[in-house]
Amino acid sequence: MLLKRRLGAIGLLLCLVAGAAHAERIKDLASIQGVRANQLIGYGIVVGLDGSGDQTTQTPFTVQSMLSMLSQLGVNLPPGTSLQLKNVAAVTVTASLPPFSHPGQAIDVTVSSIGNAKSLRGGTLLMTPLKGADGQVYAVAQGNLLVSGAGASSGGSSVQVNHLSAGRIPGGASVERQVATPVGDAEFVNLELNDNDFTTANRLAQAVNLAVGEGTASALDGRSVRLRAPRDAGERVAFLARVENLPLHPGQSSPRVIVNARTGSVVMNQAVTVDRCAVAHGNLTVTIGAEPVISQPAPLSAGQTVVAERAQVELRTEKGGLVVLDASTALGEVVKALNAVGATPQDLLAILQAMKAAGALRAELEII
Repeated sequence: MLLKRRLGAIGLLLCLVAGAAHAERIKDLASIQGVRANQLIGYGIVVGLDGSGDQTTQTPFTVQSMLSMLSQLGVNLPPGTSLQLKNVAAVTVTASLPPFSHPGQAIDVTVSSIGNAKSLRGGTLLMTPLKGADGQVYAVAQGNLLVSGAGASSGGSSVQVNHLSAGRIPGGASVERQVATPVGDAEFVNLELNDNDFTTANRLAQAVNLAVGEGTASALDGRSVRLRAPRDAGERVAFLARVENLPLHPGQSSPRVIVNARTGSVVMNQAVTVDRCAVAHGNLTVTIGAEPVISQPAPLSAGQTVVAERAQVELRTEKGGLVVLDASTALGEVVKALNAVGATPQDLLAILQAMKAAGALRAELEII
């Protein structure tokens, strides 16, 4: 038994050394459980627009927000005051709070119009609290917007480049509250694979045990690997830095075909194979048109000219030849075989579904 373990360790070591140049790092295949970003959102006001703000008659919440802000600043308007604001827009502010963020750290924010503002270009976001899913304020945003677009209109004509109703403020928010990250001083740290794969999880545990020491890592399932980490903070950081940079050969990805039914895009990975089958595909085109027919009354009949329409329906069928697709084990051969049918990307949607139903497509078909 001891000899088998030593031979297995030697085999794994030779595999790591021989393919280290083509191996991926553990940090590219897995992440530390609990170390993640948190989404923040807030409601704010952008001012200083050049007449391109919300139309207050259609967005009453913009006026309400301005009145509330002015009252907090000590400006009290007479009851019934009607504000006609053109340089103000109501916006939503979103940001991603990185893990291990500390108070005072600057993060980027995205500002998007929620009213009918024509453009946010040149605007300034006023102080906006950003809240997490628990309702607590974790950051405060404020600053000048950067909108990567331009537009102009005059005399009923307009021109626009890119999107003008959304922009960013680099470093526009300051972190005010720290989110506890559950890495701490616990005895174990869990690694989570990006994709569920028992082979990769087992190889990851073996690679860590070989590099650090037997019993350091153990695979819990197809996605999680438990690491026995030092309790000291400095030693734990050094340990995780060493582990995440270890080379690892992931298991072969499962064959998968991704089909986007909206755009007609078809993407396959290199593990897709096709069994020998025959494919015939033809197109059916129906054209419907209308031809005007003028009915002219006879002379001196006191009748009226009548214009009618005569419908024209044309049915055209394109012949689809029967093509035999040989069994292929490489992605290039699969692409050549499908191109031989002469199908467009939209036609491939129907062909791939039919091949999957017939059992000739050795891949998982996912439609998005």
